[in-house]
Amino acid sequence: MSTIDEVKQRLDIVQVASEYVALKKAGRNYKALCPFHAEKEPSFYVFPDRQSWHCFGACGTGGDIFAFVMQKEGLDFGQALRFLADKAGIALPSRPQLQDKAKDKQKDRLFQLNEAAAAYYHHILVNTSAGETARGYLTKRGLSTQTIVDFQLGFSLDAWDNALQYLTGKGYKKEELLAAGLVIEREEGGVYDRFRNRLMFPIRDIQGQVAGLGARVLDESLPKYINSPQTPTFDKSSILYGIDRAKASIKQNDQVIIVEGYMDVLTSHQYGWKNTVASMGTSLTERQLNILKRSTKNIVLALDADTAGKQATLRSEQVFEQAMDKKEVPVFTQIAGQSNFKQTPIIDADIRVAVFSAGKDPDEIIRNNAAEWDSLIKNAKSFIDFAIDTETSRVELDNPKNKSLVVESLLPLFSRIIEPIQLTYYRRKLAKLLKVDDKDIAYALDKYRTQQRKREALRRKESLTSTTKITSFLAGKSALEEYCMALLLKYPELHPRTAELLPEYFERTENRELLLKLKENGGCDTIKESIDSSIHDHLESLLTKKFPPSIDESDDLRQQTMDDCILRLKEKWLRNLETRKAELLTMEAESGGPTAELIKLQEQGIEESKHLRSIFTKRGHNPTAGAKEE
Repeated sequence: MSTIDEVKQRLDIVQVASEYVALKKAGRNYKALCPFHAEKEPSFYVFPDRQSWHCFGACGTGGDIFAFVMQKEGLDFGQALRFLADKAGIALPSRPQLQDKAKDKQKDRLFQLNEAAAAYYHHILVNTSAGETARGYLTKRGLSTQTIVDFQLGFSLDAWDNALQYLTGKGYKKEELLAAGLVIEREEGGVYDRFRNRLMFPIRDIQGQVAGLGARVLDESLPKYINSPQTPTFDKSSILYGIDRAKASIKQNDQVIIVEGYMDVLTSHQYGWKNTVASMGTSLTERQLNILKRSTKNIVLALDADTAGKQATLRSEQVFEQAMDKKEVPVFTQIAGQSNFKQTPIIDADIRVAVFSAGKDPDEIIRNNAAEWDSLIKNAKSFIDFAIDTETSRVELDNPKNKSLVVESLLPLFSRIIEPIQLTYYRRKLAKLLKVDDKDIAYALDKYRTQQRKREALRRKESLTSTTKITSFLAGKSALEEYCMALLLKYPELHPRTAELLPEYFERTENRELLLKLKENGGCDTIKESIDSSIHDHLESLLTKKFPPSIDESDDLRQQTMDDCILRLKEKWLRNLETRKAELLTMEAESGGPTAELIKLQEQGIEESKHLRSIFTKRGHNPTAGAKEE
């Protein structure tokens, strides 16, 4: 028996959950006000027989005892395992015993080294005469002493080896300083300080560890900003400046503001917008969004307003499409004269853009007029409004060819608008700006969507038979879950498909945790380092799973196999949800009739039935003939 199974066997989810919420007996189950969102009627249920929980209200989330503690306590899986093991009286190592202990020890050592370097630079800034000019610069930029201390800003001396001498004097080796990117190797031998005569910005990960450093000159004589190079602790594509101090406010406000630079974050936090982080001048990445989407679905982009900045913002839409979780909504379709409702996946997020004048940045706007910044954030444009305004403003619209190019550039965005009234509004807005007939845009959009449907139908038809043969034997929940996880782990091109999967689809705790880590890391290259050692054996079994040669040889077949796995997992989850909901409906009806809660459950049941019918349609089954998976 694994440690995870032993914890589950010894602890009762009812007892653990009751430490956080006032559970009330409801038939065989228990209910309470959801601890994860504000509500007046209880929609949070605990199921003792399955040792699971689910919120049937705004959250829509659920899981096992581990998922509950992780969400309630804000813990990662390893921390939750130790927390629950302690409750259960199960002895665990004080920290994960990674197989590659030397590599883990080196990483910890580099974190400590970065912390020592940040403290050294901070001391120079706040306590020495050498930091006087830098202190004056920060004062001129409007930063308070408290902000300087909170973010541990520093200053590097205008010398070649001061940091080198200080840190080696503290017991760190030159090889370690090289590995951390704090020094640079000379061609003729020896090393010298990377950061000289610059303001220093410690860049912390979400746990608050100094992963790397950013640095800014006080004049314009050199490149304005430099950062730590890629190191075992620092990857610019998977970190956000200020995330350690912003994470609580992001959850509290249910919104994150993304800016570009260090000063933008510092000023934002000082003036009260503590839910602000910076991409540090790079385009947004999937890994950065994977960090943010755990805390909020509401994102405001406040990037540079120049032409390059606007284009970078537009390009970010593709990253959002890949990284953000999806939800399925019923969409009315009319094809070949037949009307139907089709379950369509859309991004489960609200992406907006704060638009300000070119030449300005958030730091300047906030310092000069905080009320203006408040208005810009509150009135941020929807992404589609921003895209229309940007694309129509960058070309001469009297040219017919330019009009066509603008329409073509916006068709992918328009095709993802599923609400008819919204789509009509935006079509007409674009038509008015281009001075063309709205029907011309509607025709172009219909043509684009038809082409997309044909390509998708052809892809599905070519490999449907092979896919069905491969996955038809996956009747057991464990086999299906693990086949799906093994596919994701073995084939990197399938990693974006994690956006279509919810942890709730997986009943096995290990599979849930692996899915979350794949979503966070954007792949499996470093997944073993990021998971708790208790899951290593399970990971190894998935990595060694064999697939039919046809899977290895065909990209399309891999995608189709993943399609089928996702549909089957979703079907199984919805069936389980329907079963639980039927029990609750019976119980509520017997105890008092059509309460507001009962009506809400009935409405959700109708929606889930639509989801199931949609899944059966995709799989070519009769809705009444689907075999229930064990």
